[in-house]
Amino acid sequence: MTQNIQDVVLPAKLQPGDRVCFVSPASPVSKDWVKSSVKVLEDLGLVVEYGKHVFDVDDTIDYLAGKDEDRLADINDALRDPGIKAIIATRGGKGAYRIADGLNFAAARKHPKLLVGFSEITILHMALLKHGIGGGIHGAPWDAKGFGKETAASFIKAVTSTDPIIVHATKDEPTHVLSTHGSAEGVLIGGNQDSIATGAGWALPSFNNVILLIEATNMRLGHIDRQLTMLIKSGIIKNVVGVAIGQYTDCGNATDPTGNSKCSEIDILRDRFGLLGVPILGGLPIGHGKNPIALPIGTRAVLDADAGTLTVAAGVQ
Repeated sequence: MTQNIQDVVLPAKLQPGDRVCFVSPASPVSKDWVKSSVKVLEDLGLVVEYGKHVFDVDDTIDYLAGKDEDRLADINDALRDPGIKAIIATRGGKGAYRIADGLNFAAARKHPKLLVGFSEITILHMALLKHGIGGGIHGAPWDAKGFGKETAASFIKAVTSTDPIIVHATKDEPTHVLSTHGSAEGVLIGGNQDSIATGAGWALPSFNNVILLIEATNMRLGHIDRQLTMLIKSGIIKNVVGVAIGQYTDCGNATDPTGNSKCSEIDILRDRFGLLGVPILGGLPIGHGKNPIALPIGTRAVLDADAGTLTVAAGVQ
């Protein structure tokens, strides 16, 4: 049953000595893949652990990090363990949508903890929020050497501080041209467009009176158009109070046999979100692009399109 999105359960902020656990809810990774993230976490004084199946690969469907039941078991084991304070997704990819409805929501509510990840992990954030459980961080343990100081600092702040997070729009992001005027206040819900659309009808919380956060990667224009049209016409995002648009990276043009198409993802986003009649803030460095910023999902936020800022309350207490 969908809970009141205004009253989500939040976990405690991370502190030295806390245990955190890596799991792979979606696609597989190698041990080398997580080395830099492990160092970030250990430098914070955290004790890093691993799910039993974190480095598995499914024998048949090799874009999955092991069997569905094993990936789910790792997450649920971590959710049930009161000593684990954060669950860290090794990566996104594909497959979290297969297990999102099997999360142990009772354990997640009893033992609140952070769930860190983005992209495919959005659907897990949505499933938890549907049950009134917060603690989602749209981001990763990014290191300064690989991703820049601001990006690395944003993750640390998101998991260790109760101060609000302010994300500034930048003209370096093509979606900045989508910004309109005005402001909106509401709970910030969303993340990856593909994951949001995949959860329609079974894994989504209510989007009524919330600020929609949305970003995407590697999508054709028709794909973007179809998903946003479905989300609008179904009524899922019809009553949002604002839209915060992040990075749309590697999103290609529609197939055009004449080679004369000038349409871009910007045109599609402007056309679809324009139907909502709410303030829009684009140009946010959130998603799969350069220098992304980590931020909480499921807490109150203020979108100021004129000032170019998205201010988000902490996801920890």
